[in-house]
Amino acid sequence: MTISTDDVRRLLDADDDSVLVLIEGRVEVITGGEIDDEKHRGALEVISRAALLERTGGTDLSDHELTEQAAALDTEVSELGA
Repeated sequence: MTISTDDVRRLLDADDDSVLVLIEGRVEVITGGEIDDEKHRGALEVISRAALLERTGGTDLSDHELTEQAAALDTEVSELGA
């Protein structure tokens, strides 16, 4: 599974309660309320928008910073064995 810079950017641009999840082999950005609905049952929450903002200090990231965050998240997911 590869989390891309586009995935990180989509999360930063999303609503405040959004989360980045893995479901059925793909990466999605969904709202916090969707994580428990039938369509997303079994999704693995990678990171919330709030947690990402805490890590990055804001939404205005350079391409390099987006790449770093995507790589870090991808590594975290790989270590979980997802």
